[in-house]
Amino acid sequence: MQNKNSISRITPRALTALALVSAALLTNTAQAVEVKVMNSGGFTASYKALTPAYEKASGNTLSTAWGPSMGKAPEAIPNRLARGEHADVVIMVGYALDDLIKNGKVFPDSRVVLADSRIGVVVRAGAPTPDISTVEGLKNALLHAKSIAYSDSASGVYVQNELFKKLGIEDQVKGRAHMIQKTPVAQLVASGDYEIGLQQVAELLPVPGVTFVGKLPESVQSVTGYSAGVPVNAEHPEAGRDLIKFLASPAAAPEEKKSGLDPISAN
Repeated sequence: MQNKNSISRITPRALTALALVSAALLTNTAQAVEVKVMNSGGFTASYKALTPAYEKASGNTLSTAWGPSMGKAPEAIPNRLARGEHADVVIMVGYALDDLIKNGKVFPDSRVVLADSRIGVVVRAGAPTPDISTVEGLKNALLHAKSIAYSDSASGVYVQNELFKKLGIEDQVKGRAHMIQKTPVAQLVASGDYEIGLQQVAELLPVPGVTFVGKLPESVQSVTGYSAGVPVNAEHPEAGRDLIKFLASPAAAPEEKKSGLDPISAN
């Protein structure tokens, strides 16, 4: 899968360097294959940026299906696998991947942690930017917002079940705070449907029409680890493992950091 926007983000020199490093990581195969990937939102931007280097070094092509790590949506990765859809790699929230491993859907020894993701806040471009650098500031911003949007994936589950309680505003935001399925939260904030949006930073930054306010204060932050694994129904498991090896390498860390993630390989 080639992506013009992702290619333009990497300079020719950087692309060559990535290709050389990834070539050293990848297993030589006699014939190029199509590697099927299921990828959840938080890792999307860095994945798209790194795709050209992987394809150039390996000769393989990536065919990608997109969906959340959990939830009732038919596009959710666990639901795709339950329907019998095939994948060589799944990239998703770590604890959701662990559930797939427990259920016998993913090889346990294929699990690799790729990066950490934190929750951030956006408002519509041109709107006043609240100060959320402190817990009190975040609390005031949410209390004064006419409408609040959060995702139906890991970050949204935390916002709904824990963050509002920690801030002591659970009752005050009822009726104004909504969990959003399928559509990126920032997209709905950009369109004016919601005044403020919360989602993982890597899912907020790529969306035009919004202003990124910042990350939640660390004392009320929720850090989500993104991991990758090879499903037991993989048609090209070795190619899948090679892709995971590349995504977890130091060569991939700069693009992951640029997308709003905290790479494990850079720690």
